[in-house]
Parts: sequence; C-alpha cells; structure tokens
Amino acid sequence: MSDTGKLRIVHIVRSPIGGIFRHIVDLAEGQIAAGHDVGVICDSLTGDAMSARWIARLSPQLSLGLHRVPMLRTPGPQDMLAVWNLARLIRKLSPDVLHGHGAKGGVFARVIGSWLGFVGKRPLRIYCPHGGSLHYDPKSAQGRIQFMIERLLARVTDGFIFVSNYEERTFRTKVTVPLKPVRRVFNGLKPEEFELLEPSEYAADLVHVGMLRKLKGTQVLIEALKRLAERENLRPTLRIIGAGEDRHAFEAQVVEAGLSSQVHFFEPMPIRDALAQGRILVVPSLAESMPYVVIEASAAGMPVVATRVGGIGEIFGDLSDHLVPPDNPAALAAKIGSTLRAEAEARERALAIREAIAEDFSADHMVASTLEFYGDLMTPRRARRVEAADTTQPQGKPARGRTLPLSH
Repeated sequence: MSDTGKLRIVHIVRSPIGGIFRHIVDLAEGQIAAGHDVGVICDSLTGDAMSARWIARLSPQLSLGLHRVPMLRTPGPQDMLAVWNLARLIRKLSPDVLHGHGAKGGVFARVIGSWLGFVGKRPLRIYCPHGGSLHYDPKSAQGRIQFMIERLLARVTDGFIFVSNYEERTFRTKVTVPLKPVRRVFNGLKPEEFELLEPSEYAADLVHVGMLRKLKGTQVLIEALKRLAERENLRPTLRIIGAGEDRHAFEAQVVEAGLSSQVHFFEPMPIRDALAQGRILVVPSLAESMPYVVIEASAAGMPVVATRVGGIGEIFGDLSDHLVPPDNPAALAAKIGSTLRAEAEARERALAIREAIAEDFSADHMVASTLEFYGDLMTPRRARRVEAADTTQPQGKPARGRTLPLSH
C-alpha cells in the first residue's frame, strides 16, 4: 500500500461470465473510481458475447491489466501449471490485495497469496465463494473433496466476503466456522438500473435469463409450461436468453414437450434488453447465492416468479412467501399461472420490493463496504509494522534515515 493510501488490487476468477463476473466488473470500476490500481485475472478458455462486452469495457480502465490464463473447471493436475503461471504473473503485479472469487479463483488467490509471503510480500487474501463449491452435497464424494479443500484454505484466508446471509450460513454449516473476519456485502446495482423498465412492444409473457445449465432449473421451467398446457390449457409464450453447456438439451426438451411454438431461445444480450423481452421474469434455479438477475428485475419494477433458494428470500424480504420450492414443476406451474392471472397485483409487489432494496443493493454501498473491509484488515498489519520498526532500533542510536543535528 502506498503512502497515499492507494491499493494495488487484483481480482481472480475462473470463468468471466454470469453474475460473478458482472460483480467483479462493477467492483473493479468502483475501486478504480476511488483511486486504486486494479487488475483482473480470468480464464482464457470460456466466455460469451456478454463477457466479451464486459471485458472490452473494463480492460482500458485497468492499470494492472486484464490477464487471461487457461483455467479448467474440474480440479486436476493441470491446475499445477495454472498455479505456476499465475504465481509468476501475480508476483510481477505485486498486489496489496488478492481477491479470489468463486471456488477456483478462491483457491488460486489463497495458495499464491500464501506463497508470496515466503518471497517478500504477502497480500491480503480475500475469498468470496459466490455459491461455487457451496452448492455441492456434503455427503457426495465430490462434496467431501471440495469441503476438505475449503477447510484447509480457510486457515490461510485473511478475510471472507459473503454476498448473502444464506452464503455465510451455508459456509458455516458445510465447511467450517470462519476464524478470520467476515463481511457480508450484497451485490449492488448502479442508480440508473433502478429506473422502471417497460416491456418491449412485442414482449413475450415470460422471460428466463441466465446461464443455460441444469443447476439454473431451465428443465423444470419447461416441464412446468408443459403442465400448464396439458392441465390448464394455458400456453404462455417464453423467451429463454442465455448460453451454456445444456442449451441443446433444453432445446430438445422443448421440441419433445410440444412447446416449439411458444418457447424460443436467444443469445445473451445486455440485461435491460433481455428483461424487456418479457413481462414476467421466471427464475427456476435449483441453487443460487445472490443472483443478480433477480436484483436487476426487481430494481426495474418487474414481476418475478422465483424459487426459494440461496439469498433470493433476502431480496424478496417480507414478500418471500411468494417464492416456490425448487425442482417442483407443479408448484412452479401454479405460481406462473396465478401470476399471469393477477399480473397487476404482481407488479404492485414488484414495486414494493424495488423500494425496499434501493439502499442495501447499491453498487456504491458494495464498493464502499468492500474497501472498508480491506482497510479494517490492513490496520493491524500496519500497526505491527510500526511496532516492529520501533522495537528493532538499537537503544541509544538514531533510526536509519533520521536527520541528526550537526556537532559543534
């Protein structure tokens, strides 16, 4: 850290897509605006059109650069090469703060941050799971491995940031009780994102936005629409906007369910444009931490049908009884049907949620709280350095660098 208080901050994440990367972009831009030097490291093997736009927007602002290094999702021997390449890069960047996001980013930040301590400088090692490994079943073999790694790395973490109360509770339950400081910082939006959004002229009844993975519950939504058609003769139109590994499987499911005339797929697009493609957002996720899309839709005053997972209840607040259980097509179908039939009431609830989240879910608050946390963690370090400098001066001799009076 410089004498002026300027920090050198490096964010590490594996995949530069989805809400996790949007979080990093907003956080980095806010830290740059506050006068700090910032860099971002992410995977070179993944991405989509939306992440390309984010990278193009962010890169010119990063004084420490945007660096893309191959990082595979599944842990394995190839991670040793990634650690080696990243360690050399990060040593050159000489960060004061190494902020790891997600499971893989968290591993790299803490392992490399600890190694730097042995070669001259140890940055603050900050970890924010963003769900990540916390979604695993602790009884599964993969879950046991993931949580063993998390417990080991918790010992070399200087501070934990959780984006929801749910995330912190889950970490304490599945992994361990953190012995280092913890800060809860909600994902936040910029003021212009709280402007009311009107559906486009040709909007569908429903829109589903996000990564096309089974964890996001798209298959449950398709099954729910099939039930509405068969049991209630209700056929709402749906636009699915996103990219991901399971898109082809979902497209095939739509055809098999006989829904091709009412369900259409679109590539990722800017979030406000995506939300305007429908009158009601449906979020059928099986697991989440604090999904941006629910915050974004709520800030825009848009009705949301969502599952009771992760931190979504913290967004809905007193209206969380309107959430539905995950992986339950019947419950999801019923909620979609009732929302369509009482859309005006749903919009009134959406406006109430919008007003309630305006303060806690702001990007300014997110940036300020994160920087404050860095500062709180650095204060004891600075105090120890000052104390060590005082106690190492030989008695009766001036400290090096002091100006002495001339002898007469």
